[in-house]
Amino acid sequence: MEPHPVTGALFDSPVPPGTGWPGDPADATTPVAHDEDEVASLAAGARGIPELDARVSVCRACPRLVAWREAVATSGRRAAFADQPYWGRPGPSFGDPEAAVLVVGLAPAANGTNRTGRMFTGDRSGDWLYAALHRAGHASQPTSEASGDGLVLTGVRIVAAVRCAPPANRPTTDERRTCGHWLDRDLELATPHLRSMLALGSIGWDAALAAARRLGWEVPRPKPRFGHGAEAQLSAPDGRGIRLVGSYHVSQQNTFTGKLTQAMLDEVIARL
Repeated sequence: MEPHPVTGALFDSPVPPGTGWPGDPADATTPVAHDEDEVASLAAGARGIPELDARVSVCRACPRLVAWREAVATSGRRAAFADQPYWGRPGPSFGDPEAAVLVVGLAPAANGTNRTGRMFTGDRSGDWLYAALHRAGHASQPTSEASGDGLVLTGVRIVAAVRCAPPANRPTTDERRTCGHWLDRDLELATPHLRSMLALGSIGWDAALAAARRLGWEVPRPKPRFGHGAEAQLSAPDGRGIRLVGSYHVSQQNTFTGKLTQAMLDEVIARL
């Protein structure tokens, strides 16, 4: 067993709920989903963001994802982090619970969120995203290294299409459908104060549109096409317009090659 870097607690990875990990929303009484039907029921029954995040963080509905995330957290750690305990659980949302803007990502990184327990934290993708949110005035600091580092988001909350780190960063269609129930409830709880959404990559774009349709929002047809800077105007049940803006994902594949630049990312965030 290894000590937690902040609390000093000892535990085996993955981190069990309620062991003192900063930001852990769950405890030993949090109900656990084991299949899609249970995900749908527990998501719909979550009374607020804290309860939803807690239920997300202990989900075990997708056997392939559970096996992968826990294998990485125990025997598959990256050499640079070999002496660190890993979260090894689904990534709950992060940010302002009354945010006007939702950022919809793809899925946790195996050695990022799956290690730190916080969305886009501890990897190069997060370096780009949080630096941009800081430049726009939404993040209290430009870096996000660990779940106990004091970072606070204002006006923005980060969610994902899939909440567990998938092998090769490629969730299956069934996994995306199962996890979509969590996203549905995220959007539903955000609707009263939501103004816009930023979809990172085509999977985030498709997930946001699909969730909106399932919730009865008005969504343009044919389906709006994803692209960097693409926009779609959605309409919530109360008639308010919700803007969906697309951005290339902040993955190293895009940032290292120059497909996505800081200026491009700043521009789409400014439109939110």
